[in-house]
Order: sequence, then structure tokens, then C-alpha cells
Amino acid sequence: MRARDLAVEYESVSVDSDALDAARLMAEHKLPGLLVLDERGEPKAILPASQMIKVLVPAYVIEDPALAAVVDEQHADRLCQALAGRRVGDCLSKTAAPPPIADPDDTALEVAALMAQVRSPLVAVATKDKAGTHLLGVITASHLLHELLGKTGTLSSTPGA
Repeated sequence: MRARDLAVEYESVSVDSDALDAARLMAEHKLPGLLVLDERGEPKAILPASQMIKVLVPAYVIEDPALAAVVDEQHADRLCQALAGRRVGDCLSKTAAPPPIADPDDTALEVAALMAQVRSPLVAVATKDKAGTHLLGVITASHLLHELLGKTGTLSSTPGA
């Protein structure tokens, strides 16, 4: 199976999208991350849900997690206000690497190796030419696992079976 056969439509946002809307999108669809597109619509980065959560947590709590115990529920409920007025680009890590991009002709194993190498929950599938990068879709780690397990006959419909 080739990357083009595994690629599916996937939620993406632009660097200029509203950060709170992006967080809602992740939460509502239970997404491990979002593909972030640049101004030209080309893949720029992966915004993992864990990075979005990091933006919500005050820096002093990240530095000293014991302080989380002293924040009352009323203040904890307001964490999402940290996203108000911010753009997705503001939430990306300063060291965010470009997203992994698979060629449409890559095999499932090549996609798995790329995903494992960069430890990404998703891989973009795109063609590249002189005009730029053209996104065909995305392969998530869970979708790839499902396909690989299904091919080996080890996929079970009941957990623990």
C-alpha cells in the first residue's frame, strides 16, 4: 500500500488561525495534533495537542509542578483564556521542525519509518514541484497502525482479545 492510498482528509489550520478555535477543533475531534499550513497553503508544522496544553499552563507551574496543587479550580477553569487573541503561529514551539512529508509513492513501511524517525503523530502526503508543495492528505499514526495490523491479521475487534 502506498502513501497516496493511506492519505485521508485531515483538519488543518493556518499560522494565522485563531488559537482558541484550533484548540476547540482538537478537542471536539479528539485529534492528536493539527497540520499547520503557511500563507501559501503549504505544510509548515505539526501542532501537537500537548503543545497547545503547554500554552495553557502558566510558566511558573511548568517550572515547578508542585504549584499546580495550589491553583484553585476557579483559576484552573480560566486556563483557556491564555489562548484569547492568539494565533496558531504564536503557539508553535520556537524549535518546531517542518512537518514530515511523505511522497505519494512511499510505501507504508517508508511512512512508518518517517513517522518513527521524527516521532510525529501524523505525516503529510504531498507532491512537490516548482510551484510548491501540494497537500494530498494526511496519515495519522493510529490510521497507519490500523492498516498495518489489518494486513497482518492481528487486528482484533475486542480489546484484550
